[in-house]
Amino acid sequence: MRMLRPSWQAVAALVCCLVAFALPGMSTLELEARANPAAVIDYPFMGTGGLVVGLLVLGALASMIRLSVWGEAVILLFAAHFAAWLLLTGIMGYEGSALAPFFLLIAAGWLLVWRLVVVLSGIRTTNRSLEWTLRLVIPAIFGAWLLIIWEAATRGFGIPFILLPPPSSIGVRIASSLPVLAADVRQTIFKSVLIGYVLGCGAGFAVAILADRVDFLRRGLLPIGNMVSALPIIGVAPIMVMWFGFDWHSKAAVVVIMTFFPMLVNTVTGLAASGAMERDLMRTYASSYWQTLFKLRLPAAAPFIFNALKINSTLALIGAIVAEFFGTPVVGMGFRISTEVGRMNIDMVWAEIAVAAIAGSVFYGVVALIERAATFWHPSVRGG
Repeated sequence: MRMLRPSWQAVAALVCCLVAFALPGMSTLELEARANPAAVIDYPFMGTGGLVVGLLVLGALASMIRLSVWGEAVILLFAAHFAAWLLLTGIMGYEGSALAPFFLLIAAGWLLVWRLVVVLSGIRTTNRSLEWTLRLVIPAIFGAWLLIIWEAATRGFGIPFILLPPPSSIGVRIASSLPVLAADVRQTIFKSVLIGYVLGCGAGFAVAILADRVDFLRRGLLPIGNMVSALPIIGVAPIMVMWFGFDWHSKAAVVVIMTFFPMLVNTVTGLAASGAMERDLMRTYASSYWQTLFKLRLPAAAPFIFNALKINSTLALIGAIVAEFFGTPVVGMGFRISTEVGRMNIDMVWAEIAVAAIAGSVFYGVVALIERAATFWHPSVRGG
């Protein structure tokens, strides 16, 4: 097979493998212990070091020879992930004892995955199903390797569990605490966040229409909106708890405050986005204010409105969780984080953080999908 110009990721991965193979520590590790300074124990690479290096070298060579795009992608996917699995399962039980070869081979796997992402990103297809699959697979691979590197660093360097637990421990904690996490999600997401989000965004949109209709409201509200947007949530949350009590109502009130003004400012700005020529054309057709609003100005403002909805999807979750730090029933994501930190159950804290991140991402993704369906005509969606 004719050689191609190799990618720098493949070359760098090959160098990492060769250096790791040449360094000591691929088969055994001598540990200095007070009782027996000469003790020798089996090391994670015992019996698998050659296999790991072979897999990574195979992946590097696959990027240097003429293969189909899919052939190269499959080999890179298999080699990098199987090697990472061998490395991570081998280091378990030997935390803090990893030598340079371990980290060099993790780096080689990361470089091969980098090359894999480049290859997959370069695929151009007219098959919409395949296109959507690639859009999901590429960030999934990238995210998985962030977790792999996190796992390798915490176990390889022996980082104390209380400072940063490995992702595998967080995953185990999530799996064993599903009823507690589900109750916290119901309290925080389905009560505080969603109700506050709907009320805040709806009120912001309605007031924006009113401000667009009444000039002095527009001139007076926007500066106030900018000022209120700068208010620290840590100062607003205790006041809302005193006003509305310890249940979800006070958290929803915080969410309303956080989401109201971004929606107001973005909607007012979007309503002014339609061109003067288009508005003049509507006037020549004797269109009323409301006809012009619904047929011209709101469609032109749709990208601004959805931008506010996406921003508020994350602000709402942050606001509700922080508000729960200042008083809540014995349930909720913020309540769980604050209490488990006091108990030093750091894996449970990270489990709540992970669930919150997933919920926020899903919320944002749903809003983004609705935006694509509602603004399919916009150049940012059509790709024009």
